[in-house]
Amino acid sequence: MKVFRNFYKTAVTFCALTACCMYPHTGQADPGFSFGNAASGNQACLDCHADAHKINKKSLISTGAFNHTTHAEFGCKTCHDAVSANHPRDGKVARTTTCTNCHGDISAEYTTSKHSLEVSNCSACHNPHKVLKPNEISALAMTATCMNCHSLNKIKATHAQWLPQTDLHLGAITCVTCHTTAKNYIVSVYIARRNVKSDASSPIIADYSYLSKKAGSRDVQFLVDRNHDNYISIEELKGFNKNKENGDLYLKAILTPTKTSHAFQVSNKSWNCTFCHAGGPTATQVTKLILPKHDGTFTGLDVETGTSITSLNAIPNFYMMGSSRNNLVNKVGALVLAGGIIMPVGHGFIRFLTRRNRRKE
Repeated sequence: MKVFRNFYKTAVTFCALTACCMYPHTGQADPGFSFGNAASGNQACLDCHADAHKINKKSLISTGAFNHTTHAEFGCKTCHDAVSANHPRDGKVARTTTCTNCHGDISAEYTTSKHSLEVSNCSACHNPHKVLKPNEISALAMTATCMNCHSLNKIKATHAQWLPQTDLHLGAITCVTCHTTAKNYIVSVYIARRNVKSDASSPIIADYSYLSKKAGSRDVQFLVDRNHDNYISIEELKGFNKNKENGDLYLKAILTPTKTSHAFQVSNKSWNCTFCHAGGPTATQVTKLILPKHDGTFTGLDVETGTSITSLNAIPNFYMMGSSRNNLVNKVGALVLAGGIIMPVGHGFIRFLTRRNRRKE
């Protein structure tokens, strides 16, 4: 009889455990039921969300892109902290954390923008599972984000009403150069392709695959940085232009902000030509060569100071009128003009003072 009771208890316990396994909990997950916690990393989530056979296209995540982000370091559960044991059958969006919880300063800046009245969701422009640091994306990628809503043809048409050489301007600056509150700028130099169909407003930047074939067994950086010292001299830029093997490539320079801003607006500088063209060499003195990497990101190398002054030789496809102004020459010119004015005015003034003496004569 005792043996029977023990057997009965064992059977009941087994059935209870089986039921627990067959029918998931309806509340929050148990401590051992983990989605992206510190112990398992993000793999528990990516087992499904990185598999196109298990998940829909909208929820599919590229592991290569996601693992590179800062968000991946925090872990999926940092933002998706409401995942239940019934996920995904419960049909709930397992997220209570929002972008503003971490990026409050950017959110406050964005609220000053006209865009915030029409687009309030950060993910409309930024995919949180692919987001990169500002220095890891190209200037054209920044503009491409804007093109998701703003047609290039419409942009050309509206700017052509007041902006001369519209195509050249649009190809030499990013949208955020003029349409944000950014204050400081650099000249970002890219390696672009000649042998593809494009216009001045939409240059084609050579990707890593194309440049790696050109470099052969060497690193892509070697195409310009011949001594591989992680510093680009003006002579190296000129050498790239003179190299006959680079006939299908050219150096494309784009004026970009040193720090991106989310205060999107039409600022006064957008209408002021002198903001760029009368700023002197300081406006384009800082230059970086931006090269693509194998993972789709970009990296920057410092370029020798003074590139803008010799830009016609070093970067023949980029020249900003006024960027090569010399302050000493400006002062000498001002003295010459002042002298030209003082001499006749002074002469006339002296003649006026001595007019009585001339009458007596």
